[in-house]
Amino acid sequence: MIFPRRNHDAHAAADLAAREDPYNEAQASRIYILPNLMTAGNLFCGFMAVVSCINARLAATAEDGIYLHATSGQHYRYAVYFIFAAAFFDMLDGRLARMGGRESLFGAEFDSLADVVSFGLAPALLMFCLILAPSQEFPWFRQIGWFVGFVYLLCAAMRLARFNVITNPLLHRGTKEANKDFVGLPVPAAAGTVASLVLCLLKLDEEDKSLSWFALVLPFLMLLIAFLMMSPYRYPSGKNVDMQTRTRLRTFFFLLVLVGLVLLFFKELALLILFLAYIFFGLFRRWRKPRPVRIGRLSPPL
Repeated sequence: MIFPRRNHDAHAAADLAAREDPYNEAQASRIYILPNLMTAGNLFCGFMAVVSCINARLAATAEDGIYLHATSGQHYRYAVYFIFAAAFFDMLDGRLARMGGRESLFGAEFDSLADVVSFGLAPALLMFCLILAPSQEFPWFRQIGWFVGFVYLLCAAMRLARFNVITNPLLHRGTKEANKDFVGLPVPAAAGTVASLVLCLLKLDEEDKSLSWFALVLPFLMLLIAFLMMSPYRYPSGKNVDMQTRTRLRTFFFLLVLVGLVLLFFKELALLILFLAYIFFGLFRRWRKPRPVRIGRLSPPL
């Protein structure tokens, strides 16, 4: 007796198509351990940055200026370091997901929720708590400081929601997006700018105790950053840089030595300069781009 042979190739092709479909229920909710573990590390660092800001305020109101064996400035530094660590985990989870082909809708949503805490709530609370320390000379800040922090947090959340929408596979079904640039200032870069400025402010406070005046730069910078996050300006993403990216040995060595020397001698100021250079690079590129000529407004020839 001859039994009919099943078409295994057809079943395999159907199973493969279901796995590649991002809107397949199993694929969309799939949790890949390594990328999502990095996202969990991002969320943990954001949570610890918020806790460090609270500890800093408790240290500032303590009689001896110390809480949990650390001063207010030390707690603020911990918050900054946690924000930078969150940015490192955020970079890793995307890289690991793309390298291993383990991207899913669940991972994208989980990453955005973690970013709201690490790069939205934590920098806003850091700014608000830090300026409250010298606010005795500026009591008006108590009335507007919370609003500035909320505007920053709101724009960060909206920026992440917009990113999820414009990168949704439904909009690019069957095609790949050619332009890898970010639309609007990335939220990790925005948080890094705030964190690096806080490091510079803490350094100034240790040297000449002038934090009360220089700290007023933070609200205006955060409003500018909030505008840039929701702007149509494009910023390079660096997604095209991977293990296969090639460069000349001389160029690589020169850049490595240059970045090392800058970080060694300037430290806190170097980080701030790097983040500000990234911000103004997007602005300069936007202004330099020629505007298209509208033919309909051209005057007819005489």
